[in-house]
Amino acid sequence: MSRFGTHYQVSRLTGVCAETGEKLEPGSLCVATLCDRAEDEGFDRKDYSMTAWEQGARPERLFSFWRTEVAAPEARRKLLVDDEVLMDLFTRLADDDRPQRVAFRFVLALILMRKRLLRFLGRRSDEAAGREWWKLRPRGAAPEDPPLEVLDPRLSDEDVRELTAQLGEVLRGDMEG
Repeated sequence: MSRFGTHYQVSRLTGVCAETGEKLEPGSLCVATLCDRAEDEGFDRKDYSMTAWEQGARPERLFSFWRTEVAAPEARRKLLVDDEVLMDLFTRLADDDRPQRVAFRFVLALILMRKRLLRFLGRRSDEAAGREWWKLRPRGAAPEDPPLEVLDPRLSDEDVRELTAQLGEVLRGDMEG
């Protein structure tokens, strides 16, 4: 079993505005947010109608947000975030050394490399500490810019699958029930 599978769950879209309790209708625009959980390293996703957001509604411990369209319940599940949102999440996690956040950032790096938004340049090791960082360059960055570094948390294939699924649940626009 994945070391992240049982104790690091993320909440999904509920289909209602977190501020007003109104149903978010399929096809309507809303603002999806990720909020730090107070009790653990996870994220809670809260969604807001555009009206509530424009009137200043904001959750506590806001980590990130993006505008998205509410998917119809019968619609095929897909990621409803753009590359900019993924890069923003990757950047925001850079200074967070909590193990699950390090793992999430590493999985985001894998996704961004697959999308060709980051390019692998090599590795840097600290053999005494038994740690390794991947050096990456964002697409469009100048060659003289210093590379970004991502700590390799040495995830198993199962860990990567589990974290990818959890990250997908946070970023999807599907509704429960």
